[in-house]
Amino acid sequence: YFMSKNKITLDQGTDVKKVFEKIKDKYRNQPVNTEDGLKIEFDTDWVHLRTSNTEPIIRIYSESNLEKTAENIAGRLMMDIREAMM
Repeated sequence: YFMSKNKITLDQGTDVKKVFEKIKDKYRNQPVNTEDGLKIEFDTDWVHLRTSNTEPIIRIYSESNLEKTAENIAGRLMMDIREAMM
């Protein structure tokens, strides 16, 4: 399996709970876990979003059996986060 690790800087005043709710709603047909951030499962792949305790960022971890798929999932969620911050 391959893991892609990314981060996105949050705009000042971003309500992360609202951002996560929008993303959770967008992927409502996928299994979602909200224990430690937001984890979304896609068949054999997954992505985990979590905020940093020390920086205004969201960390994006994705995993797949193909490196390109892991990168694509992370990229898609980064676009979703940017959209949700608008």
